[in-house]
Amino acid sequence: MNRRSFLRSSLGLGALASFSASTAVTVIGQEPSRSGLLRLGFLGMTHPHAAGKLKAVLNSKAYDLVGICDDRNSVRQRFADSPASFVSRKHLLGTAEVVAVESDVENHAADARAALEAGCHVHLEKAPTASMRSFRDLVDLARSRKRLLQMGYMWRYHPAINAALEAARNGWLGTVYRVRATINTDIPADQRAALAKFRGGMMFELGAHLIDPVVRLLGRPETVTAHLKQTGTAPDNLADNTLAVFEYPNALATISSATPQPGASAQRSLEIQGTNGTVRISPLEQPVFRISLARAAGPYPSGSQTVPMPPYARYVPELEDLADAIRSGRPLRITPEEDLLVHESLMRACDMEAD
Repeated sequence: MNRRSFLRSSLGLGALASFSASTAVTVIGQEPSRSGLLRLGFLGMTHPHAAGKLKAVLNSKAYDLVGICDDRNSVRQRFADSPASFVSRKHLLGTAEVVAVESDVENHAADARAALEAGCHVHLEKAPTASMRSFRDLVDLARSRKRLLQMGYMWRYHPAINAALEAARNGWLGTVYRVRATINTDIPADQRAALAKFRGGMMFELGAHLIDPVVRLLGRPETVTAHLKQTGTAPDNLADNTLAVFEYPNALATISSATPQPGASAQRSLEIQGTNGTVRISPLEQPVFRISLARAAGPYPSGSQTVPMPPYARYVPELEDLADAIRSGRPLRITPEEDLLVHESLMRACDMEAD
């Protein structure tokens, strides 16, 4: 399969915006890219998001792909038709300016640390680590090395979720008192063992995506109650039926994640309720955004309406933002403090280490 054919198979992924090549980014011990593009390499390729991010990079006008570092035969077979080359760890860390960590979650902390110590900016897949302490160490290392550490929460650039957060933050919904969020899936039996390694189970694997906007909207919860149950349909210890309740002084948020649910993607949702109205997004992809207000607020009239949203392509805008931040020298749109708070809340929702 040639590059053009491979890119054509990238369903729903558009090209990234072009960036000026006038400013080259120098990584410790490395020469700037001759092409003017940012050299990006993948460290590990087993995460479910890895293939989509590879396609986004291959489509990109901001990045030059260094290659994939992953020696497992299953990975090499999976990407045998890709135009990406397989490279050694030494070559990748010595050549790349940006490293995308898409390895198994238990390897995220070590792989991200290696990339930061090599002087690379890092895009770190979610969940970033399995403890609060290890994630805090990574944030501190990135700060000390003056490198960007971007989390792989794919819905941070989701147009409907951001419109909902805008409505809540600007007071258009009134005082927010309730948030409800659901993200289920239907995973095959052979994937359960990998997820069962973590006490949080499906909350750790998928619930993280919705804990992220809830916490960035409402802040640190006073109390988190985790319900990590099993449906009883499989002979393992995967917490496959999970619910987290976040308590705030004047609000409650509930996030649920479970498997199996046939047709789960169409049922994923985020709802924010306030004293002046409610906004609901369901499904989340492609988003259907509905808002109902007692009184007109912001750009929205009173009453109920469905608001058209632009098409959303996973992974493209987050990689675009990372490239622009590196080139311009500006911070990422999400601060390290927000990342730390989201991860702390995820650990509490999973009954995992949060100190």
